[in-house]
Amino acid sequence: MPPFTRPATRRGRRLSDHARLLQCVQQILERSTQAVPWEPETVGLPDARSGGALARINDVAFYANARNEVATLAGVCVDLLLLHSPDGSEQPDQTAGRRCRSCRLAWPCPTFGEISRLLG
Repeated sequence: MPPFTRPATRRGRRLSDHARLLQCVQQILERSTQAVPWEPETVGLPDARSGGALARINDVAFYANARNEVATLAGVCVDLLLLHSPDGSEQPDQTAGRRCRSCRLAWPCPTFGEISRLLG
């Protein structure tokens, strides 16, 4: 079960789906920015005899860029979740009549629903 679909509490109260998903993505962003950059000598690259030189170059490029790419994608998710959040109080059980702060559609808005579906 992905971490953002597990029930989470803060000081004895259940977090809303939005707060849980935002917290999860912020933790991914924090871990990725604190991670040590991956270098060819620090990852398990395939043996040079196991594939073509192009495959090894692609592996090295992937590992070299993964940390920054994960941080960038997590940052985009955080920004989207901050834009598409419920207006008013953060009471998880009180969604009737609430609207998204950004698109003003009924909460949960389609953007939050899609982010939640894609990360779930």
